[in-house]
Amino acid sequence: MSTQPPTAPPESAVHETPPTRSRWARATTSWKSSLAFHHDFRQLWMGDSVSQFGVQLVGLAMPVLAVQVLSANAFQMGLLATFEMLAFLVIGLPAGAWVDRWRKKRVLIAGDVVRGVVLLTLPAAWLLGVLTIWQLYAVALIVGAATVFFDVAYQSYLPDLVPSDRISEGNAKLESTHQVAQIGGPAIGGALIRVIGAPFTIAFTAVCMLASTVFVWRIRHVESPPAKADRRPLRTEIAEGLSFVLKHPLLVRITACTSIGNLFGGITGALLVLYALRDLGLSEAALGLVMSAGAIGGLLGALTVGPVSRWIGEGRTIPLSALAFTPFVAFTPLASVLPPAPTLIAGMFGFTYWVVVYNVTQVSFRQRLCPKPLLGRMNASIRFVVWGTMPIGAFLGGVLGSQFGIVTALWVAVAGSAVAALPVLFSPLIRMRELPRALDEHAA
Repeated sequence: MSTQPPTAPPESAVHETPPTRSRWARATTSWKSSLAFHHDFRQLWMGDSVSQFGVQLVGLAMPVLAVQVLSANAFQMGLLATFEMLAFLVIGLPAGAWVDRWRKKRVLIAGDVVRGVVLLTLPAAWLLGVLTIWQLYAVALIVGAATVFFDVAYQSYLPDLVPSDRISEGNAKLESTHQVAQIGGPAIGGALIRVIGAPFTIAFTAVCMLASTVFVWRIRHVESPPAKADRRPLRTEIAEGLSFVLKHPLLVRITACTSIGNLFGGITGALLVLYALRDLGLSEAALGLVMSAGAIGGLLGALTVGPVSRWIGEGRTIPLSALAFTPFVAFTPLASVLPPAPTLIAGMFGFTYWVVVYNVTQVSFRQRLCPKPLLGRMNASIRFVVWGTMPIGAFLGGVLGSQFGIVTALWVAVAGSAVAALPVLFSPLIRMRELPRALDEHAA
């Protein structure tokens, strides 16, 4: 991931320019060659940054609104999380193929406008005294669908805007913003909710979404979408991506592990805010700080995944990291009998650390393994399978929480996390130090 600085020229190559000035000139040139100075990328980066922080704010504000203003119970919180993620199951698979056929700049602008306008209906309804849980469900569903298209579009737009040898730098900058948003967003959101309330925090988020469109609109690149005559049936293109994933003996095990993990992770995600605010007695600001502190583990995981995989072995890193994050899932229900905030932080820190190590390793493996013409459909297929289980898990969490109690539901999530590791733990991966580099090298 890191890039080494270019080798300095020999002294004989430096003529009239003093060495000190030459080094300064080279440093200045290198600094100015950063994609931060690339106009179109800078607009995409700033637009995505504003949008990512907005997503983090609304991800906390909407559940808090449901709990504090609408007095939602466990089942209703499960339904809310289900509607938030239902788009991944319903349109996650064809979204990539659709976006490839459209102008991505328009998709990005439309996604932010839709999210901004729809979110504004929540504080408006609250001010008028007509806000209901069903409106919250509808807004969650629409915002989730717009987010699916926005995420696919911005990830696919980058190669159109920058040279191919700068794509890694662009991805690194976008991912760094995502990590910063995950760390800072909940803390900022919790503080805003504490000061101005959940409805006005959502209004602020809507403004962020609309502001993002200003940056994207300033992108100068003009796209040429593929000709309609070159398109194949959508079903055919989707089937090719799914077939590649399901027929590969290693990818199918990794996909099964992630899918099962997200299924039971959906239980925790649906109930966490209700559990923290009502059962543990945390304030909104305290919950935001807990989530931000826990997210630092993910940043640390991204920074140390290279040494970890070299020490453990790239292949073994996948099953061992999947097994390692299970104990940290148990910290969430244990917070009911231990000091709540420190216990939640420790659990989230360890969980996000090992999840990022797992994700970086397996995503890098599948990206280099898959033929480039199939890469988009392969990623869309995996996203559909592994994210499509999340709304199912959220609904299951609502049912379990309402029938047996939130803590019991959280312990079910712990057991499910342990089960998720089995497909990769009992696989050739546990014996592999190096992962295959080509399709004909994989283990049977």
